[in-house]
Formats: sequence, structure tokens, C-alpha cells
Amino acid sequence: MHEAVTDQVTLVLASSSPRRQELVRSLGFPYRIEVSDADEQVEESLTPSQIVETLSLRKVNVIYDKLKLEQQMGRSILIGSDTIVVKDGVVLGKPINEQDAAHMLSMLQNATHQVYTGIACVDLETGQSIMRHRATDVHMKPLTDGQIKRYIATGEPMDKAGSYAIQGIGATFVESIEGDYFNVVGLSVSLLSDMLAELDVNIL
Repeated sequence: MHEAVTDQVTLVLASSSPRRQELVRSLGFPYRIEVSDADEQVEESLTPSQIVETLSLRKVNVIYDKLKLEQQMGRSILIGSDTIVVKDGVVLGKPINEQDAAHMLSMLQNATHQVYTGIACVDLETGQSIMRHRATDVHMKPLTDGQIKRYIATGEPMDKAGSYAIQGIGATFVESIEGDYFNVVGLSVSLLSDMLAELDVNIL
């Protein structure tokens, strides 16, 4: 039955993130990548959950009109996702330079922060959209200035929200998490499967 479903539905990921691509690929559906160049500026009044949901939908909407014009795609579900790190109410996105990365990591060390990831799913055929988010608590070990400097020198933090990657070398800094690990990676597979089920697309 799973094979029959995958023949009928294509997942279209609006992201260039290798991590999100790998997670979508793991679901076993045909998929394609459509990189979205959506504007990621948002109003300062938005809450963390509103930020990630708004940006996730915005990423999908950028490619929606383009794909709507294509013919013979079959049924397709567009997926957008956005991740931010929040420490004491301060939203931390991707660092703009090495100094910014060092500042973020200094804020996060020896403390607990939250990782919010939003997901938006849009049925290309009907236009039906769903937005959801999850938050995960992450506690980071104490770090020395030397550790932070050497980590930044690896280049890993430079395109990551909060300046670290839990699926990379940054995992060595994480003492514990409370919640969904894949949410911290950048895409909650559990939440995505629930959202797809709402659109009558079942993983199993």
C-alpha cells in the first residue's frame, strides 16, 4: 500500500538545506527540491512560533505560483520550514559574521535555550495549507573562549540558526535536550507526518 501512495504524491521541499532534504528523503516519497529565495524579514512584534510559521509559509508561497503553472506534476505537497533559536526571549537566527557567531555561542553556553521550527504544507492542487511548529529545549555545556573560537574556525556555525549544528561537531556542546531531536536539526519528521496525514497523505 505504501508503494501505491508514493506513486501518486510528490513532496516538494522549498529548502536548500541538506539536512532537511535528507529528512524528507527518508519518508520514502518521490521528492524534488525547489530552493526558495523568500524574504526572511519579519515584524518585531511576532512571537517565536509566529516567526517560524510565517517564514515557512512564505517560503512555500514563493514557489507555489511557479509550480502551479507546470503541467503533469501529479499531486504534489509543497513543504516549507524555518528554524530559530531563542534565548531569554532573544531570537537568534543565522550569524552574519564570525563575531556574531561568537556572541551567540557565548550567550548559549552553560544555559538552556529553545529551538523553534515551523513547517508549512500546501497542497498544490487544492491550495489547502497547514502551518504548525514545535519547540525543543536544549541545554549547552559551559564553553571556553578557545572552544568557541576553534568551533567557528570549522565553518560549521556560519549557516546555522544559533550558530551551531546539533547533527555536527556542535553536538559535542549539547548536554541534553527535552523534546524532538529532529526539530533541532531543522525539520520535525513526526510533526510533518501528522500534517501530511491531515492532507490525506499517509507515511504508513
